[in-house]
Order: sequence, then C-alpha cells, then structure tokens
Amino acid sequence: MEDESLQQRHKPPAPLERPRELVIVCPPMRSNVNLSRIARAAGCAGVRRMVCCGNARILPEISRDVGDSLEIEIRRTLPPVLKKLRQEGFALVALEQTATSQPIYTFGFQRKTALVIGNERLGIEEEVLRMADHVVEIPVYGMPYAHNAATATAMALYEYCRQFPRG
Repeated sequence: MEDESLQQRHKPPAPLERPRELVIVCPPMRSNVNLSRIARAAGCAGVRRMVCCGNARILPEISRDVGDSLEIEIRRTLPPVLKKLRQEGFALVALEQTATSQPIYTFGFQRKTALVIGNERLGIEEEVLRMADHVVEIPVYGMPYAHNAATATAMALYEYCRQFPRG
C-alpha cells in the first residue's frame, strides 16, 4: 500500500456555469484586515465585484490571490452606490440584526443581490437600512452578541452559494 495523502491542498476552483450576480457592499470599515478578509471570502465564492467606502485598502497578504478576479470599487458613501445598484436591478440585502430581520437560513436570495455589510462597531446606518429591500441576520447562540463582520460575510456568502451553487 502506497503512503499517499488524501488531502488535496489548493484544489482548483469549481467551475461556474455563469458569473455570480452578487455584489458585496461595505461601509467605511475600522479595519483593513476585516475588509481584506471579506475580499478573500468574496474571491473564494466567485464574487467578481465589491464596493468599499471610505479609506478602504485591501491588504494583499490577507486577501491572498484575489488579484484581478475581484473588481474592487472605492466610493465615498453608501447611499448613492445603493441607488445605482437598485437601478441596475439588484435586490439590496442588509446583513444586520434588527427587530424585523429574518434569519439567513430561511431567506431566499435573488440571484442578482447586493449584500450590504455593516461596520464592525456601528453596524449599518439607519438611512442605509431604510434603503434595503430585505434585512437578514445570522442568529447567535452564545456570547458575544454578534459575529465579526468578516466572519458574518463569509457565512452569508456560503448561504448564497449554497442556494446558487453553479453561479
């Protein structure tokens, strides 16, 4: 019996039948580390477009090989970005805990979705929440009260990809 490892590191990306129609939208973030982790998760999910606000900077040592596969746009504020995305036909889905947010595991994403992420400390601003078509949350079963922004984004990306496994 040969001693071969069953582990396959760096397996090639699974092919998509069509490009993902998911855009990640981030407010000004406190940490470029979190923003870079979000970019890496977006790249792994096959997302091709991310809009960041404020003084956003993606750190290549964290985002790794995202490179040219993820188009990153830097804008000043979210409301004009969201208005434009809505005009382009995107459903605006805010990832935030609110009194009326829906658990992400019962939410049916539209293929063409703009996923709005909250700031690490402040969450999503009221003005932006009012613009959203839907608000979804990731339930928390222990302390602290919420997941880190990058972790929550990765979970939401997973759920979107689960619903649209081929793009």
